[in-house]
Amino acid sequence: MNRQVLDPAPRSYVQHIYLLARSNRGAACAPDTQNLQDVHDWLLHDATRIDNVMLMFEEFMWRCRAANLGIDRCTLHIGTLHPRVVGFSWVWNSTDELCDEIAADANAVNNVAFTKNPLYRVMREGEIIKVDLETEEGVNSGSLMQDLAEQGYTAYVALPLSTAGEMHNAMTFATKRPGGFPPVDKERIRGLIDLLALHVERHIVQRIARNVADTYLGPIAGRRVLDGEIRRGDGEAIKAVVFMSDMRGFTQLADRLSGPEVTCILNAYFDRVSDAVLNHGGDILKFMGDGILAVFDQEVLGERAAAEAAVKASREALSAIDELNDTPPATLPDPDLWQPLKIGIGLHRGEVFFGNVGGEDRLDFTVIGRAVNETSRVESLCKPLGQELLMTAPVKEALSGDLQTGLNEMGEHALRGVGKPVAIFAA
Repeated sequence: MNRQVLDPAPRSYVQHIYLLARSNRGAACAPDTQNLQDVHDWLLHDATRIDNVMLMFEEFMWRCRAANLGIDRCTLHIGTLHPRVVGFSWVWNSTDELCDEIAADANAVNNVAFTKNPLYRVMREGEIIKVDLETEEGVNSGSLMQDLAEQGYTAYVALPLSTAGEMHNAMTFATKRPGGFPPVDKERIRGLIDLLALHVERHIVQRIARNVADTYLGPIAGRRVLDGEIRRGDGEAIKAVVFMSDMRGFTQLADRLSGPEVTCILNAYFDRVSDAVLNHGGDILKFMGDGILAVFDQEVLGERAAAEAAVKASREALSAIDELNDTPPATLPDPDLWQPLKIGIGLHRGEVFFGNVGGEDRLDFTVIGRAVNETSRVESLCKPLGQELLMTAPVKEALSGDLQTGLNEMGEHALRGVGKPVAIFAA
């Protein structure tokens, strides 16, 4: 899920609903004139080559407009498998000519704005909802209906699509035509929806696969696996800044707290450090007990940018942990049992193998190599040197002058498995 906050103006969305992407191609993305058979043929052929749901849905709606189907507003809603998101939606209307992709977080299903929406009954129970917005009863049937009536809509329809989960996928339609949707249009629209639903199912499977790959492998590794790098040994040597963090005193913490309490603390730590890494373009490859392994790819970000991103991410992570100690959430165990939470971060720059390793039937997409081992040794020096962030000379040398200012020389230190002492710097 895109972490960037996008301004939805001129539209607005309720709490727990976030704008992910927007297209404003307007009617130009479709032919000026269409008939029902044209739209049908497009769904069978050209639409299969569009791999972006938002763009496919947007073009579909403008083709329906060109076919004079009288749809002025349409939304598409699907459930998904994602740790933070329960579903995605696409919202189109002909007035502002925008098509938005939005996401609903896990709290959205408990929000009264959703549970009171007729869409809830469609997705939960599979009902078909029809509302005549030219009647007082229809207008007063809910706040959404009042809003639509004020905008000039005359009829609203919500219907379920096929689904493989607990919640149905759904579409809604609204028109501004006097008298609402004529019976002939309802039949024409229904036939097209059955075809569109097949595309939706295909995209749901692809999106879930991408969500799972991104969640468990990281977005970069996940994309490479889905693109076909699935055989043992698939991968490449890359130059990167390797990031490794570790929680201080984790063993003692595990002895004092129950399993669920330890998990709660770990997740709070992982949330803050991983957010910092992802915010600066890093790719998290592994959570190792109480440690995090990540890389900042020089070939993607650039040599200097990768080093600077790693340092900025490290400082942001440390600040986030300080804030966690200062103002712990009420959901965490008694602070007296775990405060202060301390971590160490090590940074090193070098060549690593980024790809598949493991057994024939159980693989891991990760980074291995001398630079990874050396980063682990650097991080292990944090505790004896009394520092939170240590880096090697190759990282320091790649930084701009501003970021080099304030670094403290910690001398040369012998690292296990490394032939000669390594210069270490603290930030």
